[in-house]
Amino acid sequence: MPRGDKSSYTGKQKRKAEHIEEGYRKRGVSEGEAERRAWATVNKETGGGNKSGSGRGKKDTKVSSRRGGKIGGRAAAARPAAARSASAKKAAATRSRRAAAKKR
Repeated sequence: MPRGDKSSYTGKQKRKAEHIEEGYRKRGVSEGEAERRAWATVNKETGGGNKSGSGRGKKDTKVSSRRGGKIGGRAAAARPAAARSASAKKAAATRSRRAAAKKR
């Protein structure tokens, strides 16, 4: 089996990786990097490729998903509203500038 072959993954693992990758893409991560991170997350949570069938494979953990949800926004919440607003305005300006540059 060549390196990177996904045939030993279950349908559920493939769907999960696709969903995680989609989330990274929405946040602006490149396609290749998003795919790499998605499969790394699936491997961490499910222990790699599982063969389908009742009672086969290991139980899934949701450690990565839980951690991301728990710590998300904690640092931002500690900052003053003015700082968050300034940061958001700067990010919006950067996105619009890059979008305009991309159209050229």
